[in-house]
Amino acid sequence: MAEKLRGAAVFGQSGGPTSVINASAYGVIRTALDAPEITNVYGMAHGIVGMLNDELYDMSKEDAGELELLLNTPSSALGSCRYKINGDEDLKKIHEMCVKYNIRYFFYNGGNDSMDTCNKISNYMEKVGYECRVMGVPKTIDNDLVGTDHCPGFGSAAKYIATSVAEVHQDAYVYDTGAITVMEIMGRNAGWLTGASALACLSDSPPDLIYLPEVPFDMDKFLRDIEAVYKKKKKCLITISEGAQYADGSFVSHAKVSTTDGFGHAQLGGTAAQLAARITKEFGVKTRGIELSLLQRCAAHLASQTDIDEAFLAGKSAVEYAIAGGTGKMVCFIRDSKDGKYHCRVEYEPLSICANAEKKIPKEWITKDETYVTQEFIDYVLPLIQGDNKRTQENSLPRFAKLKKIKATI
Repeated sequence: MAEKLRGAAVFGQSGGPTSVINASAYGVIRTALDAPEITNVYGMAHGIVGMLNDELYDMSKEDAGELELLLNTPSSALGSCRYKINGDEDLKKIHEMCVKYNIRYFFYNGGNDSMDTCNKISNYMEKVGYECRVMGVPKTIDNDLVGTDHCPGFGSAAKYIATSVAEVHQDAYVYDTGAITVMEIMGRNAGWLTGASALACLSDSPPDLIYLPEVPFDMDKFLRDIEAVYKKKKKCLITISEGAQYADGSFVSHAKVSTTDGFGHAQLGGTAAQLAARITKEFGVKTRGIELSLLQRCAAHLASQTDIDEAFLAGKSAVEYAIAGGTGKMVCFIRDSKDGKYHCRVEYEPLSICANAEKKIPKEWITKDETYVTQEFIDYVLPLIQGDNKRTQENSLPRFAKLKKIKATI
C-alpha cells in the first residue's frame, strides 16, 4: 500500500460538455472533500486554462446542497476549454501552480485530447520529481475513448437521440403526401451516436436508413437507397453522422471551409441541410434537414439514471484510486453480468493508451448493406439508457446547481 500523501486536489473539465459531466465533478469533489488526506479541493476555471491563469475556485466554500445538485445539472459547471498544452512552458506553469497551492492530486475530466493533456502533465510531474497523482476521468458523448467499454455522457445522449428520432418519425409519417427527412447527429469519426438512433425501433418508430462515418459515403448509393425506401413508403427517415466522409476523406458537410478548435478538429455541421437540398433536387419532394446540434449533449431532462450513476462512479473512483497511490491512469468501465443483468465495474488503464486514439463501431455491428446497425449494437447500447433522471424541480422546471465560484487565494 502506498504511503499516504497529504495535499490539495484540483479538478477541471475540458472539451464538449455532456448532460452528466457534472455528476463526475460531484463524484470527484465530494469524495475529495470527505478524504482526510486531501487538505483542500480546487476547481479550475475553464479547465487547464484556469491552471495556467491562476484562476481556481475554492470548492470547500460551496454549499453542500448546491454541490449535490451537480448530479442533475448539464454542461460544465466550472467552465470548459479546448486548449492544447504548449510544450514545457505550459507544463512548467502548471507545476508552479501545483507548488503554490500544494496540489498533490490532479483530476481532469474529458475526452481523447483531455487524456493527452493529463498524460503530458503526469509525465512532466514525474520528470521534475514532484509527487502529484494525476488521474483522467472519462467523458464524451461520442463514446470513442479507447480502454473503456463505454463513456459517461454517451448513454444519455443515446437516449435523447433515440427518443427524438422516434418522435420525429411519428411526425414525418403523419401526412398522406410524400416526404423525406434527414436528421444529422453528432460524431466526427465514430458513429456510436448515429447508430443509437436505431433504438427508436423499440418504439416502433425507427429510421429507415442510417449512415455512419465508419463507412465511406457514396452519394449515388445514398440516393439509390432513398429511392428504394421511398417507392415502398412514400416516406423516408434518414439519420446520418455530421462526420460523414467521402472515400477521399472530404466531409459531406461544408466543414472544409469552417473553423477548427484548439486541437485542429473541424467544427462540423450542415450535413443535413446540404443533403436535404440534394434530395429535393433529385426527387422533387418535400425534404426536411434537421440538425440536433447541442441538444444532444445538454438534454439533462432525458438523462439516463444509469449514466448519471456511472458518471459519479467515475469521479469517485478516480479519487479513491489516487489516494491509494494510483497515478497516470484513466478510469475505465468494464461490462459484466450479474444474475443475467447488466453490471458495470471499474478498472484503470494507462493514460498513454487512452490519449489521441478513437474507438469506432466494430464492422460486424454494421449491416452488410452499410445502411444500419445490427442487433448486437442495440444490445450493447440498451442497458446504458436505462432509468429516469431523478432531478429536483422548482415551478415544474429543473433546478440546476448555483455555485458561488469563490476564487482561491494563498
